[in-house]
Order: sequence, then structure tokens, then C-alpha cells
Amino acid sequence: MDPVGLIIWLVLGAVAGWLAGMIMKTGSGSVVTNIIVGIIGAFLGGWLASMLGFASATGGFSIASIVTAVIGACVLLFVLGLIQKGRT
Repeated sequence: MDPVGLIIWLVLGAVAGWLAGMIMKTGSGSVVTNIIVGIIGAFLGGWLASMLGFASATGGFSIASIVTAVIGACVLLFVLGLIQKGRT
């Protein structure tokens, strides 16, 4: 991956993680946490979209890729919230 592609993934991850945190009301988190949640969310969102028969839009920085990543990040935060509640 070239440096520009890496920067795009990091920015996309940060934006998606931050938006998912706001939607799921988990707080904004740190920049690193947002990037990690957003990147994992992008993979998860792309996988979910392909499983549901939708075309995955995670190929670059676009509105569709941000929406896919945010949906995946929201699912990730929801599952993590369920796991945390189960432990307490």
C-alpha cells in the first residue's frame, strides 16, 4: 500500500469511528481508538454488505465507503457493548 492509500485508510477510519461513537453514544474516544474502530468497522461493514448481497463500497474515500465503515463500526460497538454488559 502506498503512503497516500494508508493516509486515506487512517482518515476514513478516524471519521467512521468518531461518527459511530456519536451514533452509538459511546463517546468520541481517542483518535487512535476511533481509527481502530473505524478500520475494523470498514472491514466488517464490507463483509456484511457482501453477505447481504450489496456491493461493498470500501475501495476509496467516498460517501459510500464512509457509510459502509460507519455501519460496520456501529455493529462492532454494539457487539462490544453486549460483551461488556455480559461481563459485569
